[in-house]
Amino acid sequence: MMTFDEALSSYAIAREELTAWIDQSWVRPVLTGDVWQFDDVDIARLELICELRRDLEVNEEAVPVVLSLLDQLYAARNMLRHVRDVLAQLPDPALADLLAKLEAELNKS
Repeated sequence: MMTFDEALSSYAIAREELTAWIDQSWVRPVLTGDVWQFDDVDIARLELICELRRDLEVNEEAVPVVLSLLDQLYAARNMLRHVRDVLAQLPDPALADLLAKLEAELNKS
């Protein structure tokens, strides 16, 4: 966990800028008492936002679009991981039949 002030210091972010990122839900720290606490996910997003804004020079209007697309990508990857886990539990004949059907569908395209 990282506090608001630690985030300001670690990432050289202006107080107003980090407050705006919280207000815009780019990061979602938890307010504990009167201190914002950033978890590992928020810290990763802080790093990503800093990279987007500073290194890649993504403008402020595009950041939420990029974050939304990345969130969708991570959700899709997570869902595929669940599908893979379910498929791994199928008996071999059922799995072979399913894979053959999927391959046939893919070949139609």
